[in-house]
Amino acid sequence: MMTMKEAMAARHTVRKYTDRPIPGKIISLLNERIAENNKKYQLAVKLNTNDSSAFPAVIKLVLAKGVKNYFILAGPDEPELDEKLGYSGGDLMLYAQTLGLNTWWVGGTFRRNKLNAAAGNDKVIGVIAVGYGVNQGEPHKSKAPKDVAVYEGRMPEWFAAGVDAALLAPTALNKQAFSIQGTRNKVKITCENGAFSGADLGLVKYHFELGAGKENFQWE
Repeated sequence: MMTMKEAMAARHTVRKYTDRPIPGKIISLLNERIAENNKKYQLAVKLNTNDSSAFPAVIKLVLAKGVKNYFILAGPDEPELDEKLGYSGGDLMLYAQTLGLNTWWVGGTFRRNKLNAAAGNDKVIGVIAVGYGVNQGEPHKSKAPKDVAVYEGRMPEWFAAGVDAALLAPTALNKQAFSIQGTRNKVKITCENGAFSGADLGLVKYHFELGAGKENFQWE
């Protein structure tokens, strides 16, 4: 099985999926990972399988072809929810990749009213399609490290590796509207204000940590 770092480089957005079902053993592993994240971050993420009702008919025809399995990104409505779901979602996407699956983070084109109703008191911010892709996707167009990051003084290897990893994270509309500042062992990441900025912040933080190594720095 590939490592999480290998998965980070291999993962690309995949919107079209085959009819191949996800084996029960892999579903169990995904649910275990979900349970760990839910407990650690007080979330209510759930995996739905063999269910194609998350998207409107027109979206299923044009974009979400064959999507029958997806994570529902949900949790108690509080200020840090979007960031925590972004962080947890990043973990689930890469873990799924290590299991041979493909994913697609969907922030706006799902049936929000339906999933909100099913979530009860919890807030749903998006879904992540998961399954066996028709292909492995293509790398998204990326900014250069110098366009998103600055380090005060001589840049250490761990910081550069973290920035490279952050640029692999999926962000809303692939805009990569974030900036990373480093001073000694302190790192701060900010995102432009927008509907998806909280989730983007969590996703970018997760990727940066994986690339840089948690032991090398502290969040500011």
